[in-house]
Amino acid sequence: MKTIKFIPVVFLFLLASCEAVRVNADFDKNVDFSKFKTFAYYKAGIDKVEISDLDKKRILRSIDEIMIAKGFTKSENPDLLINIFTKSREQINVNQFNSGWGYGWGFGWNPYGFAGQTTVSSSTEGTLYIDLIDAKKKEMIWQGEGQGDLTKNREKKDENIKEFVDKILAQYPPTANKK
Repeated sequence: MKTIKFIPVVFLFLLASCEAVRVNADFDKNVDFSKFKTFAYYKAGIDKVEISDLDKKRILRSIDEIMIAKGFTKSENPDLLINIFTKSREQINVNQFNSGWGYGWGFGWNPYGFAGQTTVSSSTEGTLYIDLIDAKKKEMIWQGEGQGDLTKNREKKDENIKEFVDKILAQYPPTANKK
């Protein structure tokens, strides 16, 4: 049985070290992405993101590093505006194991009186969206999404957030082969 409920995203983007980030991207096929050379952040959108200011700084710092490495320049008069959005959900997993011989699943005939075992585990899955907006037209032209398990491990925040952003922005700019 799985129960899913939304929780506050205080610890968003703190991935468990064993889980990979799953990514997807979508874009406007009619846009010439080679014309974009400068970027800035869409402050009104980023201010609404419900994560800690420290995690926002980590995400934006990672985006800066990657965009600059791709040859983009930060500008007061940008070609691209970058916005982020986050969400998370908690997953509860219940597993039952019958440790004796018997009929069927769960409780049943058990000649040795061994009890079954039930384990309950929970995890939090987070999603980071990175939106690229044509600053002149005020239209979204590209959206990348990264999804993965979250943890509260403070020591790994920087590297985990960087992994999210790296994998999402590895899909930008889109090529004809990427859909």
